[in-house]
Amino acid sequence: MGKNIVIIPTYNEKENIENIIRKVFSLNTPFHVLIVDDGSPDGTASIVKELQNEFPQQLKMIERSGKQGLGSAYIAGFRYSLENNYDYIFEMDADFSHNPEDLVRLQKALSAEGADMSIGSRYTKNGGVKNWPLFRKIISMGASIYVNIVLWMGIKDPTAGFVGYKKEVLQKIDLSGIRSRGYAFQIEMKYAAWKLNFKIQEVPIIFIDREYGSSKMNTNIFNEAILGVLKMKFR
Repeated sequence: MGKNIVIIPTYNEKENIENIIRKVFSLNTPFHVLIVDDGSPDGTASIVKELQNEFPQQLKMIERSGKQGLGSAYIAGFRYSLENNYDYIFEMDADFSHNPEDLVRLQKALSAEGADMSIGSRYTKNGGVKNWPLFRKIISMGASIYVNIVLWMGIKDPTAGFVGYKKEVLQKIDLSGIRSRGYAFQIEMKYAAWKLNFKIQEVPIIFIDREYGSSKMNTNIFNEAILGVLKMKFR
């Protein structure tokens, strides 16, 4: 089956972190979890350290000083995963907006269905979102349309943050050349894989807005994505 690892970046996720870790470990398909914590002042890392006593082999953590950006957190996680010989490497949010049970389908797309990258897609058939205000739905769907107008990837949910990779994809992508650090990171990684002709498969998911903790989305992140897509196109 291969070795699976889920990278979960965290900043102030004490309300969610233990539950999300335990849920991943309860799945029938075995996954390790790598937490990349950016110096959460709420004690998220301390909770993870306690859980490492219970799951010493399965639970890993990288602690970083201060907020360094989503993209750099995932890059750190990718490098760790490749160095430690994981075959299938996944990205997931800590707040249960991504259902951990869907990891099994993302993993199956890679291990049994021939995909090189699997995307938990809100905008493919049978996908969707719950508990979002209309304005946020419009912004998100508009961003997906904008990305495809500029980059022509044909991916219905190019901004999705629930993603799986075969290790060969991350070995081939020049991770040091990935420049986006915020929201645009998700787009840039898909664009890099697409440009290298890897097979990308969208797996329908239902995205549910977080119940606990606060969203990290803000206007600066959204603006970075708009400009970042144009830079990708003309780079």
